[in-house]
Amino acid sequence: MADPSQSQSFFKKHWEGYKEFWSERFSFLDNYFKFIKGRDKPIASFSDSDVEEFIASDPIHGPALKAAREAARIAAAGSVIGAVSTAGFAWKYSKSPHGALLSLGAGGIFGWTFGHEIANHWLQLYRMDTMAAQVKFMDWWVSKTEERS
Repeated sequence: MADPSQSQSFFKKHWEGYKEFWSERFSFLDNYFKFIKGRDKPIASFSDSDVEEFIASDPIHGPALKAAREAARIAAAGSVIGAVSTAGFAWKYSKSPHGALLSLGAGGIFGWTFGHEIANHWLQLYRMDTMAAQVKFMDWWVSKTEERS
């Protein structure tokens, strides 16, 4: 009987190596797979009041989740400011619609990045485990919605 690695095609071996390479780089997403894959029905949507209820009920992960949500708001504001200002600047000096559109997208990305960095330092997110807080909230939300149904 032939060695299983010998029987795989050239492309299949390289595809498996490619998948392994990127799965190592994005291993932090493994925390979220239980909420995405293998579910019969999707997770029910939640509102701000549900998040506030979790923040009030969990003294450890609640403040981290609250800070992470505030950081996302600051990053979104930075994205809007970056997009509008760079697109306006490009339109003012070039009058090129495609240039203004490209600078709108690039400014949005750069603004989001700078806004998130500002929020990271201002709210001191580097001291908190925000991903654990988000996963804990999702666990709490799934158990709460499954109790109701």
